Amino acid sequence: MKKQNVISEQSYSPYSERGEFCYVEGRSGTLYPGVRVENISFPLSISAVQAAVCSCLANMDQPRKIYQTGNRSELLAYWIDEFNLELRDEIPDQSNIYNPLFPFPQHPEKELERLCKQAVTIHSDFPVSALLYSEKGCIHGVNVEVGAWSLGLCAERVALSRAMASGIRQFSHIHVAAPKSEFCSPCGACRQVLNELMPKSMIYLHHNKNSLTKHFVEHLLPNGFTSGALKNR
Repeated sequence: MKKQNVISEQSYSPYSERGEFCYVEGRSGTLYPGVRVENISFPLSISAVQAAVCSCLANMDQPRKIYQTGNRSELLAYWIDEFNLELRDEIPDQSNIYNPLFPFPQHPEKELERLCKQAVTIHSDFPVSALLYSEKGCIHGVNVEVGAWSLGLCAERVALSRAMASGIRQFSHIHVAAPKSEFCSPCGACRQVLNELMPKSMIYLHHNKNSLTKHFVEHLLPNGFTSGALKNR
């Protein structure tokens, strides 16, 4: 764990210019930061509490409290009810904040296999894992499912939202594995989010029977939705 600065300026909100952040405290006492991560396809935007709760669950921890000041997350009441969270209108002591950065693995395929055991697949029983590479280190992600199907996050988006909360914006590549699938391929929602946040980066897809393919992220979503009219900055 590593002390970090307050994350109030880390939101990615080029469309609303609405900053939003929170911390979710897990049963372990660890604090999981979350920030708003918007997408040009507005319904795919990730709220701060969604990001923080999914980060907590992806670390095999259980959310207990949420600390949020300023702008409130959409559907905050859902998350409070779903996990019986205690809401605190304050900024907590930051001595035990989750640090998402890990050393680069020598064997990504083995690390992906290990991470799949942390996936929260209460509906699908279909684990997915991701390794997001930045200059500062490797960020882990697994898919997280919650009671409401539409509010869970895929492994790629868990990794990206963790990176955003830590102020990391530049990525070289990402590895993704889905061991129960014959062919690993990101869903449409993840393609849209990846295409906005790291379009020129590479994505390595680990398929069944130890096969691997690599692609430019932008090639996964040809003619993807975009419009300069939507940005405020």
